[in-house]
Amino acid sequence: MSKQLLKSTSIVSFMTAFSRILGFVRDMVVAHLFGAGVETDAFFVAFKLPNFMRRLFAEGAFSQAFVPIFAEYKSQYSHDVLKQFLSRVVSHLALAVFIVTALGILFAPEVVMVFAPGFKPGSVRFELASHMLRLTFPYLFFVSLAACFGAVLNSFGRFAASSFAPVWLNVVMIACAYVLYKVFAYPIYSLAWGVLLAGIVQFLFLGWHLHKLDMAARPRLNFKDPGVRRILVLMGPALFGVSIAQINLFVDTFFASFLPVGSVSWLYFSERLMTFPTGVFAVAVGTVVLPHLSRKKAERDHQAFSASIDWGLRLLLFIGLPATMMLIFLSGPMLSTLFQHGVFNAKDVFMSRESLIAYSISVPFVMLIKVLSAGFYANQNIKTPVKVGVVAMLVNIVFNVLLILPLAHMGIAFATTIASITNTFILLILLVRKKTYVPSVGWSLFLVKLIVANVLMVVFFCLCSHRLALWVMASAVWRGWHLLFLMVVGSVIYLITLFLLKFNFKGVFSGNL
Repeated sequence: MSKQLLKSTSIVSFMTAFSRILGFVRDMVVAHLFGAGVETDAFFVAFKLPNFMRRLFAEGAFSQAFVPIFAEYKSQYSHDVLKQFLSRVVSHLALAVFIVTALGILFAPEVVMVFAPGFKPGSVRFELASHMLRLTFPYLFFVSLAACFGAVLNSFGRFAASSFAPVWLNVVMIACAYVLYKVFAYPIYSLAWGVLLAGIVQFLFLGWHLHKLDMAARPRLNFKDPGVRRILVLMGPALFGVSIAQINLFVDTFFASFLPVGSVSWLYFSERLMTFPTGVFAVAVGTVVLPHLSRKKAERDHQAFSASIDWGLRLLLFIGLPATMMLIFLSGPMLSTLFQHGVFNAKDVFMSRESLIAYSISVPFVMLIKVLSAGFYANQNIKTPVKVGVVAMLVNIVFNVLLILPLAHMGIAFATTIASITNTFILLILLVRKKTYVPSVGWSLFLVKLIVANVLMVVFFCLCSHRLALWVMASAVWRGWHLLFLMVVGSVIYLITLFLLKFNFKGVFSGNL
């Protein structure tokens, strides 16, 4: 494994971590100013819809279909030909997303009725969600084009700019929350305007970097372009397969809309914590691995292809398992420390904790899906992940129906976890059966060492974390220092245990397994 691959992953991880930390600051601001109630339930639905479609179209289906073909063009054609090809791709993407955005704005109330049927027409939640959706939906247009620009920059090894772009979403939303808070009758509108402005900023930021790369060209449509048609063919089925985790989370919102007020918000805040490790590390590895796998596929280097998947899986398990243990056993302290300010109260902490524990079990599986899926997409095989994704989505729906009554919002989170586990194991089995991925030696010992280290870390958490009732009554300073102490000492115990067990750190980080 090349050092450049690890370096690129580190850059993406650092930038993404910075963005996620700012995201937590943003959520702390939202919790402090708005709490978990009617307004926040409405906003999270209005925000999730375009954000979901962004991940589905731009960062999901489009990216996975576009990157392998763009890498192929990049290796075979001149810079000018590549530039003109990109111009045609961007033009077609812009047209398609513009139509979707226009329909979303025009039929905003109907969209809310479909995706949040528990919001009764005429209610405050329904009206707020419909009005704010008209503000947030244009975000999809700008951020989809920005995601395309980012994919191009990644293909040229320029990972920093595309990884930094999401920072603008958090910065702009925080600024709007405070600056526009008293401007509207419903202060929550300040967040909706922040989403729209953030999309424009991200588009301009990455567009400028694309111009610096001399890849910006005049828009032009050509429906007969063979490269564009190949991307469109691959995108169709990829709409389901590549973003099943996001689809499942959106299904959660659908069912949660039928539950008591606050349920959508409790799921949102617990989901935000759950997606921190998956968003920082899994996205970073997936972002870097896909172009790398695409190159190895073009070079017909099957051994290096399999080794890259193996490296990604081991690295993500090394990070994902302790992250899961922290989220489960420190769930209450984390929620109390980060969000229990202002309007967000102790009840919200206890309720969000239930869904966070259920979501957290899925963390390593959601992370592994990023690498396993890349193994298929680099081979331009979209149909297989689609079929697996549909199965996982059906599993999620079935368990939502089965668990929502006895467990309420916690049952919804459990259903998502079960679907993620199903998705992961089917993808892994298929890759191994097709011999696309041949696991390297030493996996059993690798897993045993990880399990021992995680068990010792969990024992420490159980002995030293205190009851949640103490956390919700303590001062913000006490909560912050104690959470930091638990996380730092727990991480040290984990790493020292692995060191004593002679864990192959160099192999995990460099790929020399």
